[in-house]
Amino acid sequence: MKFIHMADLHLGVKPDRGKIWSEQRAEEIEEGFRRIVSVCEEQGIDLLLIAGDLFHAPPTLQQIKNVDFQLAKLSRTRTIIIAGNHDYIEENSVWETYRFTSKTVVLPRDRATNVYLEDLNVCVTGFSYGSREYSERVLEKLCPGREGACNILLGHGGDAEHMPFSKEKLQATGFDYYALGHIHKPAHLVKNKMAFSGSLEPLDHTETGRHGYILGEVDADRNAKISFVPFAKRSYVNMAVELTSDTGNAEILDIVENQIESTGRDNIYTITLRGRVDSNLEINLSAVSRRYNIYEIINETQSDYDINELLVGNENNLLGRFIRELSDGKSSGDAELRAKALRYGLEALLAAGEK
Repeated sequence: MKFIHMADLHLGVKPDRGKIWSEQRAEEIEEGFRRIVSVCEEQGIDLLLIAGDLFHAPPTLQQIKNVDFQLAKLSRTRTIIIAGNHDYIEENSVWETYRFTSKTVVLPRDRATNVYLEDLNVCVTGFSYGSREYSERVLEKLCPGREGACNILLGHGGDAEHMPFSKEKLQATGFDYYALGHIHKPAHLVKNKMAFSGSLEPLDHTETGRHGYILGEVDADRNAKISFVPFAKRSYVNMAVELTSDTGNAEILDIVENQIESTGRDNIYTITLRGRVDSNLEINLSAVSRRYNIYEIINETQSDYDINELLVGNENNLLGRFIRELSDGKSSGDAELRAKALRYGLEALLAAGEK
């Protein structure tokens, strides 16, 4: 039996509002679901497990219809969905009233439910959210639903407000595989046994690293073997650029552009500039921001002042007295701490025009 385990697609989300790529990212997330359906059909997947937060909020009727339309294209694959903390099931909502035309089961809210697929000899047990938060250890109390079948737990949680659990206690419940959602970073908790698939697509600049789904296969002895499949259209990347006092603005542009091109021009970047630079350097990366997807530029560089030159020109004022006090070899205290205090103090005094 072949399965795909995915979670946290958050259909309907608008990532990075205000950024020029926000609408495109929203479309790419919608496209991600269509691509998953195509993978299921092309690879003959038997079971699609969606471990919560398929939608970014409780879905509208149109959103449910769109998902059902895509899933109805599957000739072989059955789909089982639980609602998570974002798309929780409200009483008499479309989650409860809509009847899927595809081979799809949405597990009901606020109670453990089993779905047994006789031809696959697979029993899926899950619990859909009926509200935003559950501080109770719900998942640790679930039990396999069918003796002699491959028992899969479909769960959404893992932090203090959303069905907390320990992997040891969860594993002790005796399921053959634990398909988990809610944590957006993929994590293989117990080898071939328990995993967070992570979000199918990264949703904001904090979600760096790989994103995708888990492809699994269960053999006749109910042993699962899983692998993570990268699937996201693009990534958020934190890029650090180390500069020196000899680096000019043209060279900085060249360094940043080369790193982006080698990493992937379609990614979304947070660029952090570090190092000691000439005190007169004015860094301008507007040309890079126009050509690439730049979420933020963080300037952590420090000005490389010529202390002796500053002292000569400011010997009899506040700035000179400050330099002598902090740079005097006879001064007490940690030398590294004094050096940092001197550097930060100089930047503050010069910025304020204090002499």
